[in-house]
Amino acid sequence: MKIKADCYQQFDADYSLEVPAEGYGGWKQIDIDLSPEHTALVVMHAWDTGAREKFPGWYRAVEYLPRAGKICAEVFPPLLAAVRNSELSLFHVTGGGEYGRRYPGYERAVQLAGPTPGIERIEDDTSVKELRKIKSAHSFVGSQNQADVAAGFKNIDFAPEACPQGDEGVAENAHQLFALCKDAGVNHLIYVGFAINWCLLMSPGGMLDMCRRGLLCSTIRQAVTAVENKESARTEMCKELALWRVALGFGFVFDLNTVLAALGNNIN
Repeated sequence: MKIKADCYQQFDADYSLEVPAEGYGGWKQIDIDLSPEHTALVVMHAWDTGAREKFPGWYRAVEYLPRAGKICAEVFPPLLAAVRNSELSLFHVTGGGEYGRRYPGYERAVQLAGPTPGIERIEDDTSVKELRKIKSAHSFVGSQNQADVAAGFKNIDFAPEACPQGDEGVAENAHQLFALCKDAGVNHLIYVGFAINWCLLMSPGGMLDMCRRGLLCSTIRQAVTAVENKESARTEMCKELALWRVALGFGFVFDLNTVLAALGNNIN
């Protein structure tokens, strides 16, 4: 499948310039061959987080939630429909808990993967527990927001537009997602969901986990948003930096319309 992809040219630094990195080529669009039978769209942490009126503290701490809801409502329906009508596989990665376990695709992932290996952890002592409380109170999510965030996660579910269909694979972690990939013969994952600079990179089943297992990991620019801070939110600079990081260290960045057009020309 021929498709245009965005990559980032991180060369050549020009040492005649005051800032040598300004000699880099920057964003470039190139033509690549995508193998549909070896590619999967991964919908990760696309949650129904409830209304802001119901969990105001969650929305105060996680300001990207309205952007995520807009993407779910406007981008996911045509994108997921196109993928489901193509040769691409479609996988879902949850944030753990019960909400993903009621789908047949989760049972399939568990059967393919077998027991998930445990990770040895250092136990918190009194001092570290206190430091974690201080960090939560003063950094994220804030003492006044903790109850709403906890209540929100107790009610977490797939966004209506992102619910698995049929036996589409549902994984809670990298071990299960890797088993789904091996079963489907997939070696290239295109991640969509929330957030590109946080969960999609670092959470269980995210790009870092799967890159270490040998998979190419890409994304779609319009199908993600990012955790932003006070200084970056107006321009969504954290999203731009995350897309650069994906293009440089993990895979490619695709444009939504380019993907839809390519899948439209490659429907079974």
